[in-house]
Amino acid sequence: MTWFHYSILAAFFDASTAALSKKALEGSDVYTVAWVRYVYSLPFLTCVFMFIEVPSLDTTFFLVNLVLVPIDVTALILQTRAIKYSPLSLTLPFLALTPVFLIGTSFLMLGERPDKSGVAGILLVALGAYLLNVHTTREGVLGPIRAILEEDGSVLTITAAFLFSITTNLGKIAILHSSAIFFAVFYPTLLALAFFPLFMLTSGGSLRAAFSNPILFASIGITNVLMFITHNLAVQLIEVPYMMSVKRTSLIFGVLYGGLLFRETHLRERLVGGMVMLIGVGLITIF
Repeated sequence: MTWFHYSILAAFFDASTAALSKKALEGSDVYTVAWVRYVYSLPFLTCVFMFIEVPSLDTTFFLVNLVLVPIDVTALILQTRAIKYSPLSLTLPFLALTPVFLIGTSFLMLGERPDKSGVAGILLVALGAYLLNVHTTREGVLGPIRAILEEDGSVLTITAAFLFSITTNLGKIAILHSSAIFFAVFYPTLLALAFFPLFMLTSGGSLRAAFSNPILFASIGITNVLMFITHNLAVQLIEVPYMMSVKRTSLIFGVLYGGLLFRETHLRERLVGGMVMLIGVGLITIF
């Protein structure tokens, strides 16, 4: 499979994890759902770990992970809170801004510079995000921007998208100093352990909340593992901004999930915005 196929699969599993998480948030709090995303991945990660080779790990690998964890935990909490309080079809698409942020962060951190068609594609992804609230242009050209600022979930997701632009680059460095499959198994395990004290603090020291909906939580864990594996396989094959631009087509799946599972509105314009993003993806992959 090519990096493009892996990225599309990562997008699907990412949106599926978000949709299942939103369903779980109907009866659970933000910190519980954020933690079970990783703790319920552990049984599946353990099975995978038995069949992979542990690479030689250097100091850079461990230092990068030390920086990665607090940033990723913060981004995860922001994203989960956004999913809980705002429509899925409106929050997920704003993660498409990650590739825009990656133009700067990838250049600063990895020295990766997309070509002209790549930049055009990434900017089209951003334009598509603007079109998600196109109905508010009745209030003026800045209507969609005001709508973004007035929706708490959108602001939280944009902040998370910026943090993800940093962690994606750091993750690539970690992969280069280990391997894609090893990091896909190691890092979620590390996040589960790192998030545990925060979960215990917010749950009053009880584990009961983590077992309140085991079937749904296990489904979140499975899709999260599959997302990590396909994400890491893609990111080692292509420059980070391109991979993340394709992965952010998860917004299309997110819009569909929002309409099918949660009966959200304004789906037509959000799908139009999504199609503009796909045109951007086409510029990136074809030229």
